[in-house]
Amino acid sequence: MDNIELLTQFNLTRHEATIYLRLLSDGDLNGYEVSKITGISRSNAYASLASLVEKGGAFVIEGPTTRYTPVPIEEFCGNKIRKLQETKQTLIKSIPNKREEAEGYITITGESHILNKMKNMIAEAKSRVYLSVSGEILQELLPEMEDAISREIKIVIITDVPFTMEGTIVHMMEKSKQQIRIIADSANVLTGDIDDGEYSTCLYSGKKNLVDLLKDSLRNEITLIEMTRGSANI
Repeated sequence: MDNIELLTQFNLTRHEATIYLRLLSDGDLNGYEVSKITGISRSNAYASLASLVEKGGAFVIEGPTTRYTPVPIEEFCGNKIRKLQETKQTLIKSIPNKREEAEGYITITGESHILNKMKNMIAEAKSRVYLSVSGEILQELLPEMEDAISREIKIVIITDVPFTMEGTIVHMMEKSKQQIRIIADSANVLTGDIDDGEYSTCLYSGKKNLVDLLKDSLRNEITLIEMTRGSANI
């Protein structure tokens, strides 16, 4: 994902993102200069500059010719994130009481959505998490695992590479690099493969039969590892 695409995630249009990057690299510019440098039509350049100011990406420098100066990227992104956090808290307080989670089997599609679900399961765990993932996927979950350990959550990991994190119990075995399995609090499970980008698919459920099935599968894996490699008991 290039910088323009990344900036669109902060509510900038492609024109606004393009102009913002030029301001960051070239310094203060007026509308005519922006249009000439970027190739954006003059009318669109002026409109995008005004919108960029409104969205907190630039400030106006008054003078004989109006010029625009960029808000530093750390400040711009920090302001957006802070505003989203404030909006999040407002929504949490105003949204109706949380309904019970869906009882069935939920299909989650897309690598980013699957990873987000895994991170949320770890973040919301109350007592324990069991993970069976590749070392590559494990790296994506480090912040959430560190936070869980600080909350005294028990974390047991089965992975395919040497891994050490204080507060975790780790078992090593050869496994598919794309296959994931996670159980949180013996209440919710996520299982499937991350092998096809946005088309990857996993199954999420709180159904007792699937939870028990996955628990037995992980228990058997750990038993096999202990028998063949002498891993420590959990």
